[in-house]
Amino acid sequence: MTTLLDYCSLVRSKNAGPFTLTFDFMCHDQYAYDALVATGFLNEHLFATLYDTDPKDIRVVNHPLALAVKVSLPRPTAQGSLHDTDCYAGQQYAPLMDMEVVPAEEAKQPTAR
Repeated sequence: MTTLLDYCSLVRSKNAGPFTLTFDFMCHDQYAYDALVATGFLNEHLFATLYDTDPKDIRVVNHPLALAVKVSLPRPTAQGSLHDTDCYAGQQYAPLMDMEVVPAEEAKQPTAR
């Protein structure tokens, strides 16, 4: 099973202001970056499903010179509000860590039974 840590030396989440979460995926090297981007795994649909938000509000930006991918989306609640359970958004990346990274084409194909 291939996970994000097979591609990335750093995976983190943080605030990008009081209303936005941002995720950084920094790859080991050019080969890992190219392979991760080619999978299409880090996409709007994945984050919309995991973080219950509209895919139209999610931005996925590839930074080839930095060997990184950045994803930004609205926070579920404003930072510091009564229902905010992660004030600095430093724990939001956790659901991604155990997921198997599969190419987008394979993820969409039905499995044989």
